[in-house]
Amino acid sequence: MTKRNLNSMVKGWFVGNFEPTVYQTSEVEVGVKEYKQGDYEETHYHKIATEITTIISGKVLMNNIEYNKGDIIVIQPNESTDFKVLEDTVTTVVKIPGVNNDKYLGKYEH
Repeated sequence: MTKRNLNSMVKGWFVGNFEPTVYQTSEVEVGVKEYKQGDYEETHYHKIATEITTIISGKVLMNNIEYNKGDIIVIQPNESTDFKVLEDTVTTVVKIPGVNNDKYLGKYEH
């Protein structure tokens, strides 16, 4: 058994094909993300990965839809979204597969 701390990971990501990690794999990425009210991620999409975000606490706005504690949002490849934090929020995020450099800014254009 080993012990690591989330604070030693980069931006909350702790499983995936990056360093540091507690489990190295390209099959999936897992992170626990903490956001402060007013944080914002501009519109982006993934070409390969499906992203699953669970709101553990707080409230966010994605594509002008409000999500709250307990909501699970599944974002398919080539589906664009932004991310605005309406109150301090904690999420868990799973990306399948774990693909490095698969984040593209802007809206997906067919």
